[in-house]
Amino acid sequence: MASKVENMFAASRFVLPEQREMYLQIKEDEKLIRQPVLEQDELESMQFLIRDSAREDYAITVTWWQPVKGELGKTCSMWGTVKWIDQNGRRIKLVNDEEIKWISLDRITDIKS
Repeated sequence: MASKVENMFAASRFVLPEQREMYLQIKEDEKLIRQPVLEQDELESMQFLIRDSAREDYAITVTWWQPVKGELGKTCSMWGTVKWIDQNGRRIKLVNDEEIKWISLDRITDIKS
């Protein structure tokens, strides 16, 4: 059984919905991170995997940073094959069985094959 401190909403009867929403928003904001800075060798290996996935048509898992509040954001992940590399827009088109997503090259943080 959770103590009263751990379960704040069950411990008190009179919590306004606005107070609960604000508390939950603060907890979500604590999970946000800054965009990671990558080294040059990491960028080169990711570019190689992107080109290789587009050329050989095999799946990769791409993790990217998505801004939420100013300089803070969250990381998202998706697997699929690279169908298009947009050099002018600096983005890739990642496609899998369920969805299609354009991902900015500047926000990619990790790629696994």
